[in-house]
Amino acid sequence: MHSINTPADPAAEEATAPNPTVTRRHNAVALFQEFMARAVASGTPPKGLEQSFAAQVQISPSLWSQIKSARPIGDKLARQLEHHCGKPLGWLDDTHDSAPLPDAAEERFIAAARQTWRAQNAKGKRALAKLVKDFKAP
Repeated sequence: MHSINTPADPAAEEATAPNPTVTRRHNAVALFQEFMARAVASGTPPKGLEQSFAAQVQISPSLWSQIKSARPIGDKLARQLEHHCGKPLGWLDDTHDSAPLPDAAEERFIAAARQTWRAQNAKGKRALAKLVKDFKAP
């Protein structure tokens, strides 16, 4: 018997192919997280960073909010985001294998932990380190 070569199942290929809308949204959020990490590292408080990011990429805070939740990013807006964030043309359309960047809640936690750590003497620092090391999620 001869085996018949059938083309790959298009539905299966489509299921594994990245969704361009999701990819762009994910990458736009990664751009914001990069912006936020730089700002927080330079001592800028996290409050108001969403508005600052929107201003940097020359969009309204309302549009940025819509992009994060559900609004698709068209070609013109994608190129605008890339340009204002110093990324190469088409960067928003590609998947990037990078470690997830911290979100705003994680940044606030780290800032609070750092502030608490710095306020402690050696005994307090040992107790805080032990508390974190021994912590077990429910």
